[in-house]
Amino acid sequence: EALKAADLLTAQGLPPTVADARFAKPIDTALVENLARNHAVLITLEEGAIGGFGAQVGQHLANTGLLDHVRFRPMTLPDIFIDHNTQDAQYEQAGLTAPHIVKTALSALGIGDMLSMNLPNRATGTKS
Repeated sequence: EALKAADLLTAQGLPPTVADARFAKPIDTALVENLARNHAVLITLEEGAIGGFGAQVGQHLANTGLLDHVRFRPMTLPDIFIDHNTQDAQYEQAGLTAPHIVKTALSALGIGDMLSMNLPNRATGTKS
């Protein structure tokens, strides 16, 4: 979903950096600091609940003062029970699909839904 979101953002002239954080703990502080210093927005995605990887990144950004310089948005699974279903349906319910990620990025940039009119509709495959 992160790569799909990156493609959607790039198509709108907002090419992001996607970093695969294959570590959980300890976090790669050099990578996190580099991303925070060189980007307006830092979004973490995780298939876990609040208090995981995103919380570790947020704490590190706060401790180093970098939280003052980057718009940080952690995206996690909501604190609800998600029924057994297809992965796509579960991501949709959790708010972790590419369009959700794009909306989070645009909101963090202060763009809001201005570009969402050109994003494909997942249900129909057409642009809305």
